[in-house]
Amino acid sequence: MCPHQPPCPLAEAPDRDAAQLLTHCPEQGWSLLCNGVVCFEDTGELLPDGQPIGPRRPLMALGAVA
Repeated sequence: MCPHQPPCPLAEAPDRDAAQLLTHCPEQGWSLLCNGVVCFEDTGELLPDGQPIGPRRPLMALGAVA
């Protein structure tokens, strides 16, 4: 149970990355959030049930069309 007020988003929620940071290990490239989600520096995630979420890639900006 999340002790924060307002409570952190659940691991299944679309905004799960907004949960409070519990542990940060930059030398290993991961962080643990209050909702149990492990976030990796490549933007991939591991949910508490073991389900992996692939890295989010930034969209390439489209050039101006003349």
